[in-house]
Parts: sequence; structure tokens; C-alpha cells
Amino acid sequence: MKAADARAMTLDQIDDEVLKLKKEQFNLRFQRATGQLENTSRVRVIRRDVARLKTIAAQKRAGAPEPAVKVSAAPKAEAKPKVVKPKAEKPKSDEPKSKKPQSAKSRKAGVKKTAAKKSK
Repeated sequence: MKAADARAMTLDQIDDEVLKLKKEQFNLRFQRATGQLENTSRVRVIRRDVARLKTIAAQKRAGAPEPAVKVSAAPKAEAKPKVVKPKAEKPKSDEPKSKKPQSAKSRKAGVKKTAAKKSK
């Protein structure tokens, strides 16, 4: 339910609608518990509708003026194009990259493997 629809309703109509939605929410909760609920998103929609109706009812009871309804969206400001800076190139050297230093444990394991290969 849209807020504009709810604002057009009287307080009694809003209260009746909240009661109806609460009953539906109760039924959906049982369906979920028994594994029969197919449309799980309906629980979320009902919960938000109840909150929306209660908020509007509270505003009407307090006598707050209704907020202005937006007729159309304001035109978006033009996006500035991003300026891409060229990346500085790293000087490449002809030398191959050196290997990482091995730990003592991995050096021992390498020695054992090569010794095993040589003995065959």
C-alpha cells in the first residue's frame, strides 16, 4: 500500500486496515513455522505496511500537516566526466626478478628431495 493511498483514508479505515494486516501477518507467521510459506517476501511487505499505516494514523491523530507529495523527480545534475590521469610507467630492467629467500625448513626439504632424486 502506498502512503498516498493511506493518507486518503480516514482514521477508522486505517485502523481496520491495520487489523486486517495484523491478521494476515499472524497467518504468515504460522505458515512459515510449518514450512508452508511460499512467498517469503510478503512477510516483509506486510510488516512495512503496518508500520506505514501506524505512522500515518499517529500523524493524523496529532494533527500534523500532511507532507507534500512529490509529483515528479527533480532533474539530475549533469555528471562531470572523470579525468583519468595516465599512470607513470616503471622503468623495466633487463635483470630477472630474484627469488624470495627460502626459510630453513623449506631449504632442508629441498635438499632431501634432491638427495632422493640423485640416489635413484
